[in-house]
Amino acid sequence: MRPIRDIAVVAFAQTDHRRTSDELSEVEMLLPVLHQVLDATGLKAGDIGFTCSGSSDYLAGRAFSFTMALDGVGAWPPISESHVEMDGAWALYEAWTKLLTGDADAALVYGYGKSSPGSVRDVLTRQLDPYYLAPLWPDSVALAALQAQALIDAGETDEPALAGIAARSRASASANPHAQLRGPVDHGDHLVRPLRTGDCPPIGDGAAAVILAAGERARDLCERPAWIRGIDHRIEAHGLGVRDLTDSPSTRLAAERAGAFERPVDTAELHAPFTSQEVVLRKALRLDDSVDVNPSGGALAANPVMAAGLVRIGEAAARIHRGASDRALAHATSGPCLQQNLVAVLEGDAR
Repeated sequence: MRPIRDIAVVAFAQTDHRRTSDELSEVEMLLPVLHQVLDATGLKAGDIGFTCSGSSDYLAGRAFSFTMALDGVGAWPPISESHVEMDGAWALYEAWTKLLTGDADAALVYGYGKSSPGSVRDVLTRQLDPYYLAPLWPDSVALAALQAQALIDAGETDEPALAGIAARSRASASANPHAQLRGPVDHGDHLVRPLRTGDCPPIGDGAAAVILAAGERARDLCERPAWIRGIDHRIEAHGLGVRDLTDSPSTRLAAERAGAFERPVDTAELHAPFTSQEVVLRKALRLDDSVDVNPSGGALAANPVMAAGLVRIGEAAARIHRGASDRALAHATSGPCLQQNLVAVLEGDAR
């Protein structure tokens, strides 16, 4: 079903993703990005009808940490604001819904995360089932390795193929000044078999922001808006033992509901932190070699937790803005082994 109101991404900005940003608070990391998206459109903070953010208290190590980040937005005079304890891609979904109601014409969305202060592999175990799985403390890399081994056992990939995905992604990132890893990277030793260090994402800090606008307001703010033609998100069962880790039905369903299969896309920005996850996503999204997958380098080049999914949407939109793409797919994920997945389809005006 076509949305009752046309909504587009009109601006996107992100930090230079770094291994550590000890000298910066979350607010100091966010401020330049927020100013950049506002400056790109000429909007002032008072012109934004709705603000929504995505972050994690577990990463920040304190409750309601997002309230401190509001210092970067400016919460006075009072603003209409919301927050999701998820990747910023889900904050974008909430903002898109808000604009559909007609209560606002422009929205600011941002996501941020600092993974460097602690062990993000251990922090992410808090996403697991608290009764049966979390007490065993399987970290995010170990669970991804289970998925990779399942794919290898099913004959759908092998270690050389996974190494090829890593090499291609980081070669693509050579043209991305914001990426943390660029160009040739040693594939390394096994971290958790069959995954090597090169199959895994870098740990780092970063933030991203986009501005959404509706109808003619979008055309006033951007020469070539990236129209959100469809967006949907779905979730798998919480228990890993009842899932087929070689497939992602939630991604497939989200893509179907977002209209991704109606016409081919020319670009796909996939949130695949591990090489094996790209194999699963390509199959679920029916992407062949004609599609330019992760031209930015993807999450294998920079993986700021709680912002990497929003970066995928922003990167896809930016390609439409500059005329490098006409119809793009963006994907975001959350949870172990692609547990929850969001798919957005973006299009530019005909040229």
